[in-house]
Amino acid sequence: MLAFVSRVLHLILGLFLLPLGAHALWWAMRDDVAPSWRAADWSSAKLLPAASVAPQAIVAVYAARVGRWRGIFAHHTWIVVKEAGAGTYTRYDKVGWGSPVRTNGWAPDGRWFGNAPHPVVVIEGKAAERLIPQVQQAVASYPYQTFGAYNAWPGPNSNTFVAHVMRSVPELDAALPPTALGKDWQPWRDVVGLTPSRTGIQVSLGGYAGIALGWVEGIEVDFMGLVAGVDVRRPAIKIPAWGRIGMDPITW
Repeated sequence: MLAFVSRVLHLILGLFLLPLGAHALWWAMRDDVAPSWRAADWSSAKLLPAASVAPQAIVAVYAARVGRWRGIFAHHTWIVVKEAGAGTYTRYDKVGWGSPVRTNGWAPDGRWFGNAPHPVVVIEGKAAERLIPQVQQAVASYPYQTFGAYNAWPGPNSNTFVAHVMRSVPELDAALPPTALGKDWQPWRDVVGLTPSRTGIQVSLGGYAGIALGWVEGIEVDFMGLVAGVDVRRPAIKIPAWGRIGMDPITW
């Protein structure tokens, strides 16, 4: 029994805690981390064309590292839509202050706490037109959008919200970054279920531990919100705190 416990502890140390410690050291050595909310750059990263010159419908999901020490291990994700011919984009975030589901709180492709976002999925044209009503319905149906219905760890949080939308609209056909802390949170009544893409099985122990096996998500092991795994579809490894290393996962 002691030998088994020792192996488990060594596995946790090697697979989760050592990468976390290494990334924390690298993060602490950076000199470009914004020291405060007010000092951070929240401007557009110029990833999206101006709505006035993009007549097509667009659906996108973006992710960016969060601020200060939390950026060691976590990304924030959000959703952007633009209907065909619309003159503006609409951005949806779930945050831990004010109204938890916010509309157009920031630029659609804005930096988050000074950190440039990267696209998780971008869909344009007729496919986007078909998905926008589904996305809007999923946003409206999110069950944890009342005041106070936010828990930074293990969830439900901003990434739980985006995971809910992706679970409701599996045609988005993408997986959130392994560093999207809270993406795997599920209430205890839903310990076993389908992955957000509905291409596999997910086991979630309240966001504290779990495993996912899916064609889109790959193989993911979750321990206290840290995720390790392998993507087979778009070959890559997923390292706790560091994130995904390998083929670009973006779905265009």
